Amino acid sequence: MPNRTLRAEAEALSAPLPPLLVAADRVAATVAQGVHGRRRTGQGETFWQFRGYEQGDPPQLIDWRQSGKTDRVFVRELEWEAAQSLWLWRDGSASMAWRSYDDLPEKRERAELLLLATASLLVRAGEHVALLDRPGPPRAGRGTLMRMAMQLQREHAADPKAAAEKPEASGIPPARDLPRNAELVLIGDFLCPPDELGERIRNYAANGIHGHMVQVLDPAEETLPYHGRIRFEGLEGEPNWLLSRVEGVRERYLARLNALRESLEDLAASVGWSLTLHRCDHAPEAAVLALYQALSLPREKL
Repeated sequence: MPNRTLRAEAEALSAPLPPLLVAADRVAATVAQGVHGRRRTGQGETFWQFRGYEQGDPPQLIDWRQSGKTDRVFVRELEWEAAQSLWLWRDGSASMAWRSYDDLPEKRERAELLLLATASLLVRAGEHVALLDRPGPPRAGRGTLMRMAMQLQREHAADPKAAAEKPEASGIPPARDLPRNAELVLIGDFLCPPDELGERIRNYAANGIHGHMVQVLDPAEETLPYHGRIRFEGLEGEPNWLLSRVEGVRERYLARLNALRESLEDLAASVGWSLTLHRCDHAPEAAVLALYQALSLPREKL
């Protein structure tokens, strides 16, 4: 097969872009104008393996000599220092599939946008990224973003009611063996048992993992703006709760929310991680910028 035919085929495969990736690229492009760049690691020079071309891989990664031997398109992968790679995770539990008003994004939608926009910035800086809850090593390049976006899109299209039955329904990040000194980005509402979350975070930190947490909340979760008689429905198997006068519990609710946030701040500080707070009615660029700047700081300055 002529090289020009292989190139045309590769470009055609990479043409369609998931809407989530398009939105994330726009956020990343805006943020990129205001940052000086993350510390970069080398791209590697030692050949590792050939693998089949995947949708989203840029044509310049194609090894035309190897591809010309068969009717398949191959890309050439180089070795990478795994300790400099980043794993990203967004909470996929049922509580994330919620919004207080129709003109707001669901918490899960916003978390996915923040994750992918951050990944886009990291890939632009030459970093290798991967999803924490998916197998496979971190990779660089545009194809990595495409695969991540498609994985998130497939999960998002699934029945939200099934989320409560999945292993990640608790909202606790999964446990995974990562290389020492790797970096981890966790995005969720963290409305989960604090002891379980703390144990998971401390276990990662004890193994030399450096991390960053982004709490995503709907504005109604921060203010409890309702009045009068309201029925609250549990999203993750909790019983419904009927209140005759919401105003009567607002002060106690806000006190508990503040206590939860303080516990997150204390947890992050105790292990040397960063914590970013974000509301779904605020611009995503601000949260991505804060997260990217935290990723760019030397660890001793966090």
